Amino acid sequence: MASKQPFKLSGLVYSNNGWKYSALTRYALFLLLGLVFYFSLAPDLLPKRYDIKEDTHSAKEITAPKQILDSKAKLKAQEKAAENVKERYAIIPMRSDNLVTSLLDRIDRLNQDDLISETDKTAIYREEIPQRANDFILNFVTSNRNNGTYSDTLLDEMQSIIKEQAYVIPEETFIKIPRLTSQDIIEMKPVARDIVTKLMNDQIQDAQTARAKVAEQVSISSLTQRTAREVVQELVRLVLTSNKFYDEETTKEAKVQAREDTPDVFIEQGDVLVAKGQLITADLYTLLDENGLLNNEVDYWPQLGLLMLAALLSAGLLMFIRYSGGTSTFKYNNSQLLMLVLVFGITIISMRLAAFLQTDVRSYIGFLAPVAIGAMLIAMLLDMTLAYFCSILFSILSSIILNVHQNTVFDFNFGFFVLIVSYVAIFATHRAGQRSTLLKGGIMVSLFGCGTVFMLTLLGGGVWNQVDTLYAIGFAFASGLLTAVLVIGLMPFFEATFGILSALKLVELSNPNHPLLRKLLMETPGTYHHSVMVGNLSEAAAEAIGADGLLCRVGSYYHDIGKTKRPFYFIENQNNMENPHDSIEPMLSKSIIVSHARDGVEMLREYKLPKPIRDIAEQHHGTTFLHYFYHKALKLAEEKGNEPDFTEDDFRYPGPKAQSKESAVIGIADSVEAAVRSLRKPTVVQVETMIEKIIKSRLDDHQFDECDLTIKELDIIARTLKETVMGIFHSRIEYPEDIRKPKKEEGAVTT
Repeated sequence: MASKQPFKLSGLVYSNNGWKYSALTRYALFLLLGLVFYFSLAPDLLPKRYDIKEDTHSAKEITAPKQILDSKAKLKAQEKAAENVKERYAIIPMRSDNLVTSLLDRIDRLNQDDLISETDKTAIYREEIPQRANDFILNFVTSNRNNGTYSDTLLDEMQSIIKEQAYVIPEETFIKIPRLTSQDIIEMKPVARDIVTKLMNDQIQDAQTARAKVAEQVSISSLTQRTAREVVQELVRLVLTSNKFYDEETTKEAKVQAREDTPDVFIEQGDVLVAKGQLITADLYTLLDENGLLNNEVDYWPQLGLLMLAALLSAGLLMFIRYSGGTSTFKYNNSQLLMLVLVFGITIISMRLAAFLQTDVRSYIGFLAPVAIGAMLIAMLLDMTLAYFCSILFSILSSIILNVHQNTVFDFNFGFFVLIVSYVAIFATHRAGQRSTLLKGGIMVSLFGCGTVFMLTLLGGGVWNQVDTLYAIGFAFASGLLTAVLVIGLMPFFEATFGILSALKLVELSNPNHPLLRKLLMETPGTYHHSVMVGNLSEAAAEAIGADGLLCRVGSYYHDIGKTKRPFYFIENQNNMENPHDSIEPMLSKSIIVSHARDGVEMLREYKLPKPIRDIAEQHHGTTFLHYFYHKALKLAEEKGNEPDFTEDDFRYPGPKAQSKESAVIGIADSVEAAVRSLRKPTVVQVETMIEKIIKSRLDDHQFDECDLTIKELDIIARTLKETVMGIFHSRIEYPEDIRKPKKEEGAVTT
C-alpha cells in the first residue's frame, strides 16, 4: 500500500488525500448541521396554516397561536391620532430694525447731495426703497438656505407669504422724503428701530395686523415734525413682515410620529379568530392571510428567519472551531466534525422526545430530556473548550424546542437549566478514566439539575404548585441518571467508529498485549524499559501541572516505537556488542538517530493509533541538537584538514517542536531518564542539577516556543521529576549526608 504524503500546517500533520481533510467535505458537514438545526426547530418556529377560502364557512375553530397585531384596528387608531395633530409653525426672527436703519441712512446720504434735484430723488426713492426691502428678504433666505438653518420648504413658504403680504408705500411719501433734513433723520432712527423691534418681538402670522399698530406707536413717540412722523410710519410698515410660518415638514413629521406612537392593537394568544362554522368574511380572510395562517400562499419570511437562525448557529460553531486555537486552521478533521454533527443530532432527538410528552399544563416534563449528553460526549471525545461553546448552542436549542409558551420564541427556564447541567457535566467527566466516573458525573448532573429547577421556581414566584415542583425536580434528577446511562452506552460506538482517543481508549492502548507494545518488548527490550520509565516520569510531571497524565503515560509507551526498525543503533539495546556508530560517518549516524521519530509516526499511522499519540512520537525531540555527532564530525574534518561543509542545523531533529504540554513533558522526561540511566551512582544533587540543566538547555534552545508551558510550570516539572526519579531509582541514588555516617549507624538505615 502506497503511503500518503502528509503536509504540515501549524504543527499538525494532514493528509493530502481522503475525505477527512477535504475542505469541501468540511463545509458540507457544517451545511448538514445547519439543516439539522433548521428542521429540528421548524415545528416550533414556523406557523400552522389552514386551508380556508373566502365566503365559505370554517370547518374548525381557529384561535390565535400567538399575540396577533390587528393591523386594521391599528390603522384606524393611527389615522385618528394623525388627524388630532395640530399644524406646526416655525418662528423665523429677522432683523428688520437693521433694514429700516439702512433705509434712513441711504435717505440721509442722498438728501445731502445738492446736485440731485428733489424730483430725481423722488424717482430714486420710488425705485430703490422697495428694491432694498426685497433684497433684504432675498439675502436672508439665501443665507439661511446655504447654512441649512431652516428647510427649503419652510424658506419657500416664508418667501411666498412675505411677497403676498408685501406693503406698498403711498406715492406722496416718496415726495415727502427728499424734504427731510439730517437732523430729522437723526431723530427718526431710534423711533423707527424701537417700533420695529417691539412689533417684531410678537409672533406675526399676518403682517397687516402688526402694521395696523404702527400709527399708534408713532403717535406716542418723541417725533413732533409731521413729515418725519408720516415717513417713519410708512417705512416701518414696509419693513414689518410675518415671522410665524406654517412648517409643512415639521407637521408631517409630527403626524408620522403620532402614527408611530400609536400603541398596537392586539388579538391576544388563545382568542378565537374564527369560530367553527363561522363565515369567512373579507376582513377575516385578510386577517388570517396577514398572519400567515393560510396555506394558499407561502409566506417565506418565517422560513427566512428560521434559515438565518440555523445559519447563525452553524456559522458560529464553524468560526469558534476555526479560531479557538488562535489560528485560522481547523484542529479537527472531518471524521471528528461528522461525530460532532451526530452528537448534536442525538441531543436534539432527546429534546424532541421530551417535547413530545410535554403539554401546556405539564411543561415540566421537558426537564426529563437528557440534554447534558451532548456536552458530556463532546468534552470526553473532542475538547472541553468546544464543549463549553456547544453547551450554549444546546441551551438555545432547548429554550426553543422545550418552549410551550407560543407567545415567546425562547423559554429562559429550560435554556438556563440546560446551560447549568451541561457545564456541570463537563466539569465532572472531561477527564474520566473509568466508567464509574461517568456515573458519578450523571449523579452530579442530577443534583445540580434539581437545585437549578428549585431555584427557578423560587425566582419565578412559585409558578408551579408544590406537586408540579416536585415532579419537575424528579424529572431533573432522572435526566442526570439517564444522561450517564446513554453516555456509557454511546462511548464505545464513537470510539470504535471514529477512532477517538478518550480516557477509556487510552487505558485500552496501554495494554501490554497491543501488537506494537509486544513488538517493542520482544525486539527492543531496552527501549521498552526506557519507555515505561519515561511513562512514569511524564505522567507524574503532567499531572502536577494540570496536563493529561494518562495521555503522557500511554504516549510514552509508543514514543520510541520507531527504534524497532534499527534497534541496535540505540544504546539502550546494545548489550555486550560494539556500538555500530563507531564505524560509520557522523552524518549517517545522525540520519539513523533522527529517523526513529518519522519511522514511529509511520508505524503508528499504519496501526491506526490516534493522532495525539502520533504527535507525541513526532514532537518529543522537537528540533534538538545532536551534540555528540556534531562534534565528532567536526573532529573528523579537523583531522582530515578539511573545512566543515555542514552546520549545526544539519545535526538537528526535523521537528516539529512540541505543540502541546504533553509532548513537551515527554520530551523532558525522555532526556531525564536517559541521563539518569547513564549515571552509575547518581546522587540527589547530581539528579537535581541534571534535570535543571536539561530543562534550561531546551528552554534556551526555544523548544517550548510553540506550546503553552510557563516558567512556573517548568519549575513544577523539574521538582516533580526529581521526586519521581528519587523514588524510581531509590536503591541507586546515594544521599551525600548518609555516605559520611559512621559504620555503626549504617545498619540502622534501610533504603
